[in-house]
Amino acid sequence: MSTYLPTLKQLQYLVALQDSGHFGRAADACFVTQSTLSAGIRELESLIGVTLVERTRRVVRFTPLGSRIADKARRVLREAEELGDLARAAGKPLSGDLRMGVIPTIAPFLLPRLLPKLRERWPDLKLYLREETSTAACDSLHRGHTDCVLLALPYSCGDVDVAELFDDRLYVAFPAKDGAQTPARVTPDAIDERHLLLLEDGHCLKDHALAACNRPELRAEAAMMGTSLHTLVQMVANGLGTTLLPKMALDAGILDHTAIVARPLDADHPSRQIALVWRKNSPREKEFKLLADLFREERAAKVA
Repeated sequence: MSTYLPTLKQLQYLVALQDSGHFGRAADACFVTQSTLSAGIRELESLIGVTLVERTRRVVRFTPLGSRIADKARRVLREAEELGDLARAAGKPLSGDLRMGVIPTIAPFLLPRLLPKLRERWPDLKLYLREETSTAACDSLHRGHTDCVLLALPYSCGDVDVAELFDDRLYVAFPAKDGAQTPARVTPDAIDERHLLLLEDGHCLKDHALAACNRPELRAEAAMMGTSLHTLVQMVANGLGTTLLPKMALDAGILDHTAIVARPLDADHPSRQIALVWRKNSPREKEFKLLADLFREERAAKVA
């Protein structure tokens, strides 16, 4: 076994540089000076005897071997972090830091009700939230930036464990002036693709809505894309078209003080499944299951 091994700090510097592609931003992420980070990476290169990063005035470029070592370093750092998780999980559950990713079509509608419950039940828990699209949230999970993710299924998030929480039905929303001519439920074939407003690419709710409607042409014919559900609601309120909204957004009052009507989507699969996911074999699995139980309790209380 070699007497000289890379330090976790050196590996942290390397991973931060790979993530940011910039020495200054990587140093900021590690809370050190740029010269300290640069020196740490040079020490790592000297230690293992290879060049990991090609440096120019404008570009930071990892060598092929540097990229492989950075990926391995990421796994080593995650394993080291899980040493602390093992000790924490064996002691008081849901205490200390927990980093949770949440997608934008869930965060503003579910968390305001849940966070007070979390503080009440586990006062020693320090929950750090990271709002990202599904793709970015799953990437953050596997990179070790977050411990678990609250997202909507179906969605391929890689090798994860899943706790399904509840179904979240989709509704068709349109200006109230059109309500008199609309049945209590709306079938997919009744949706006019020329006036359909959807979230922009990257939001899984867009894919869930299109899958529920089972009309492939809607993807190409959608009139306009919105950056958030609140933006879509404003478009509908101004008579620009029709959109699809999840039940949790309606329950949270997204249509309050608007002249918009929402009707359930009458389709074979009219819902998305809200779930909590985490990396396979995480030492905090029991804690995540406790969180999932609370989410289910809160949803059941809301429905009741």
